[in-house]
Amino acid sequence: METNRQKKIGGVLQKDLVDILQGEVRKNGITNLVISVSKVSVTTDLSVATVYLSIFPQEKAKETLEAIKTNTTLIKHDLSQRVRLQLRRVPNLVFFIDDSLDYIEKIDNALADKENPIENRDLLEKRRKS
Repeated sequence: METNRQKKIGGVLQKDLVDILQGEVRKNGITNLVISVSKVSVTTDLSVATVYLSIFPQEKAKETLEAIKTNTTLIKHDLSQRVRLQLRRVPNLVFFIDDSLDYIEKIDNALADKENPIENRDLLEKRRKS
């Protein structure tokens, strides 16, 4: 369970990471790319921050994530300049793609389609007869 301190630090890091990442996208003149930070989780010892990114369009997600991972040290340096009065040490950043929106879309499509598990109970694995 996250403590209040972890939540507050995660919120500060999330706000500043959004500014950094979107600023780099604008500065480099990249069009048709949106990067949002959906969640930042900080470990109990505040040494590692797990950052979940939503990248649109989805086709550019893997290459954008790789570019962000290669520039993690520069992002951490920019972040340390922004939070130097709030944190003594900036946690190490670990980036992941947040695929929860894809999961929700997949469920919506399944419910709207003829593969609706509510109407056709045989689609559920627990309901299948062996």
